[in-house]
Amino acid sequence: MNQTATYAPTQVAPIQAPRKIVHRTRGHGGGFITRLMSPSDLGEVLKPFVFLDLFRADEATQRAMEARGGMPIHPHSGVATVTVITKGRMRYEDPDAGKGTIGYGGVEWMRAGGGVWHGKEVTTDDVPLIEGFQLWLALPEALENGPSESRYIEAADMPQTGPARVIVGEYDGVRSPVPAPEGINYLLVTLAAGETFTYRPPAAHTVGWLAVSQGTLSTGATQPGATAGDMVVFDDSGDSVQVRASGDAAVVFVLGSAVPHPHPLHLGNYSVHTSAKALEIGENRIKELGRTLKALGDRRTASGTVPVLR
Repeated sequence: MNQTATYAPTQVAPIQAPRKIVHRTRGHGGGFITRLMSPSDLGEVLKPFVFLDLFRADEATQRAMEARGGMPIHPHSGVATVTVITKGRMRYEDPDAGKGTIGYGGVEWMRAGGGVWHGKEVTTDDVPLIEGFQLWLALPEALENGPSESRYIEAADMPQTGPARVIVGEYDGVRSPVPAPEGINYLLVTLAAGETFTYRPPAAHTVGWLAVSQGTLSTGATQPGATAGDMVVFDDSGDSVQVRASGDAAVVFVLGSAVPHPHPLHLGNYSVHTSAKALEIGENRIKELGRTLKALGDRRTASGTVPVLR
């Protein structure tokens, strides 16, 4: 699916009272991945949102990655990962989920729960550019060491309200099919040049942020806007967020709001938990699965993917 909005863009009044931006970053890293947020920095402020990568790989980068064996298989526990494609397509193949492609607005959802090994369950389709975001959500106590699951939801099955795909949660009467914990909203928004979008968070959603993959946003005359590669953090007022696509091009961005996660973050190398005990349980399960992974040997499918081990 292309990135052209499927509704009639509406021009509205200029931004009058912008929600205050309290932090902005362009992240760090090299190559095709920019790490905008980690559990050890902004993740502690924005939890349950604890990790965000912006990835962008052209054909040359894709070939170089393939020559190096691609993304390594690695473990997780205590989190859910949400991968959203903003350009290009990814292929998936899974014994439990079938096979297909995820393009703009499509989603890979994986709840690691008590432990998984993954990293090769999707592969890049034959496209000149692949771009998107990977987000981690810290899970509540009831789920952090519970069963794991994966969902691959193609773009046509992701609901939309106005210019926004509802990736996680419920907004404007539209509910995502992603089985995420309650109290979290995550939207993918595409605005035509000059178009304005207003997001009104649900009650108690005092955590708020957005990150831009394409174009430039105005967030009000009293503060700098956000351009491709920027992530901005809003104050904890819970007020509405109003933005406008600046310049002559469309803008693509993700926006998150949530009820604050009530627990401190206990961090492992690939895990985030609510307590030291829960982290120990998750890491022990990861070690056990690692031994199983080694014993199973080559698990590649005909399309070259490797299903998640849980």
